[in-house]
Amino acid sequence: MAELTFVDKVAARAGVSPQQARPLTEAVLRTLTERLSGGEAAALAPHLAAELSPLLVKATEDPEAFGFDEFLRRVADRAGTDRAAAERGTRAVLQTMHRVVGHREFEDALSQLPADLRALAQPLPHGP
Repeated sequence: MAELTFVDKVAARAGVSPQQARPLTEAVLRTLTERLSGGEAAALAPHLAAELSPLLVKATEDPEAFGFDEFLRRVADRAGTDRAAAERGTRAVLQTMHRVVGHREFEDALSQLPADLRALAQPLPHGP
C-alpha cells in the first residue's frame, strides 16, 4: 500500500497518471542508484516500500560519474519518454523521496550529486 502512495505522490507532482508515474519512478530510482555510492543508496532503501527498495541496491560501492543531461537521458530511455517528462518525473521522485526519507539522510545522499541534479529536489518557487 505504501508503494502506491509513493507512486501516487509522484504522479500528482509530475502531473501524470499513476500508470505513467510507475515506470518514471522506477527509472529515476535505478538511475539514482547508479549515480550514488552503494552505501548512500542502501541508506535510502529502507524508507521506500518493499517493491521499490530493491531498486536502490547495487552490486558495487563506487558511483558512476555522470551529470544532469546523462541522468535525464537514462531516465527517459528507461521510462520510454521524452526529456521534459523525464525531468518532471525526476523532480517529482526526488521531492517525494525528500519527504519520505527525511532531510538529513536525503541531503547526505544528494551531496554526491552535481548541483543541477540536487536542484531538482527543491520545490519550485511559487510566484507572487
